[in-house]
Amino acid sequence: MKPTLLILCLTAGTTLGASAQERIYRCGNEYTNTVTEAQAKTCKLVSGGNVTVVQGQKPAAAAPGVKVASAPPASSAPRIDSADQKAKDSDARLILETELKKAEARQIELNKEYNNGEPEKLGPETRNHQKYLDRVSELKAALSRNESDIAGIRRELGRLPGSSSKQ
Repeated sequence: MKPTLLILCLTAGTTLGASAQERIYRCGNEYTNTVTEAQAKTCKLVSGGNVTVVQGQKPAAAAPGVKVASAPPASSAPRIDSADQKAKDSDARLILETELKKAEARQIELNKEYNNGEPEKLGPETRNHQKYLDRVSELKAALSRNESDIAGIRRELGRLPGSSSKQ
């Protein structure tokens, strides 16, 4: 937004002295009351209702027309030494490897239950074939979800530093 003028309220009946009496131009998301600037940017005149504006404050170090981006101080981010980072990486690797083993074990169980698309019928499914078909489709979806989980875990393991991607 323009640092010189900000719109705080667009209300129908509120005015703040003379600043609400000036012509206000809208340039996208910025507002200005400078005619030459409005003409240069092809801004539109704001009409209808009262416009309340508040005078903004200019940054002390900024030159007119120069945008200054505020960056966080360099010392605000704590530095992590390499030993701590290696420990964190090894912890992350251990967690991912554990999750991979769980997902692979789950995949084996699902494959066994799925039985190449012909799982054994359970009690109520002998009388209601639709229940059986629903369970088969749920098993198939669970298999594909678990396969994508395994692939994602392997990708994450491959992204870790010093990875010896075992697949």
